[in-house]
Amino acid sequence: MSAIIIIIIAALLLFGPNKLPDLGRAVGRTFREFKEATRDIVSDDDEPQVKKVEAAPVKPVEQAQTQPAERRLPE
Repeated sequence: MSAIIIIIIAALLLFGPNKLPDLGRAVGRTFREFKEATRDIVSDDDEPQVKKVEAAPVKPVEQAQTQPAERRLPE
């Protein structure tokens, strides 16, 4: 409990009483957005997502008309 009081006093000294309501609103918005994002992530995990991926048509590779070179192992 005493740590909270020290933090409040430090915030008053650093930012002044005029800026504290703005900071409080900003912190509240940040927590709200974080909470909404967390809910979205949790709800996404509950629903299985199946994505259909269509394969691109494969073009046949033209075969070379030349004879394959002989392969030898180094001696």
